[in-house]
Amino acid sequence: MVKLIHGADFHLDSPFSGLSPERAARRRQELRKLPARLAQLARDRGADLVLLSGDLLDSERIYPETVRALKIALGEMPCPVFIAPGNHDCWSEKSVWAAPDWPEQVHIFRTPRMEGVPLPDWNCTVWGRAFCSPHQEDSPLAGFSAPADGELHLGCLHGDTAPQSPYGPLTPEDIARSGLTYLALGHIHQRTELQRAGNTFWAYPGCPEGRGFDETGEKGVLYVEAEPGAVSAQFVPLCRRRYERLTVDLTGQTDCLAAVRAALPPDAGAHIFRVLLTGEGERPDLTALEEALAPLCYGLTIRDHTRLPLDLWKRREEDSLTGLFLREMWALCEQDPDDPKLQLAARYGLAALEDREEGNLL
Repeated sequence: MVKLIHGADFHLDSPFSGLSPERAARRRQELRKLPARLAQLARDRGADLVLLSGDLLDSERIYPETVRALKIALGEMPCPVFIAPGNHDCWSEKSVWAAPDWPEQVHIFRTPRMEGVPLPDWNCTVWGRAFCSPHQEDSPLAGFSAPADGELHLGCLHGDTAPQSPYGPLTPEDIARSGLTYLALGHIHQRTELQRAGNTFWAYPGCPEGRGFDETGEKGVLYVEAEPGAVSAQFVPLCRRRYERLTVDLTGQTDCLAAVRAALPPDAGAHIFRVLLTGEGERPDLTALEEALAPLCYGLTIRDHTRLPLDLWKRREEDSLTGLFLREMWALCEQDPDDPKLQLAARYGLAALEDREEGNLL
């Protein structure tokens, strides 16, 4: 049995454009420590191999200190490490992967063709290939089949299981024909459970650190135990900061600040939140809310999807300009009651008709 760590999609030196410049720079510094945490995990689990399935770097523009930190961490791995460059960090003679001073236990796949590296101590061969350009429209497993010799055959690839993808499209048939025992994939940032096509097990670990609200929740890597015919996989959280969405219903709430504060978890200070306000009530003061809650979180945005209270809508029955306006808005809102633009238009209109200003409308 071989014990391995399967990681992918670190995207080191991501811009973190959704954060302030100061916090984005801090997040990049934090991300540089991710490979060191991976090395510690490999030591803790007694890993025999580490498979890294591409996009360790976010682009070819990489800070020198990031490359140094990555080399140091890989050199601290207690076992062989295999890297399959992906579409964001594809291999070329000018890429950082072509540098001659990577630690000796690191093998970087450098061609678009499947290459096998025998590991006699484990009766195992690791197969992999590299993206050599940002796009790869044919299957990375096209024409490949591992020898049926009873040994363990592992794959390390960057590719996409979506049909007609320009990023190394893979089908279940491709995976089944490969004859691999386990295929360690990268590219999809949401982890999967252990999958099977034919006799080949495969999985995506997802990205180990979220970078936006399309990458929410716990992130990490997979700890895998593999032997011919049998594979098990365990998700291991590795992220330091999570992106989370929270929905807070303000219906019947008299203290909006207290309601949002109660919804935040105890460890909110380490993580980044998007809070969606819903329900019926007076429009919340978003500026005041963000000023009060921002110190409690690493990052915070608040969006208002609340609706006008029913008692205000009852005024549509009035024989007045306000009633006429509310009847028109009611007809529109009935088609989509939760449309925030319609709710905002209703609030603006009422504020104008009542000769007052609705604060914090943006």
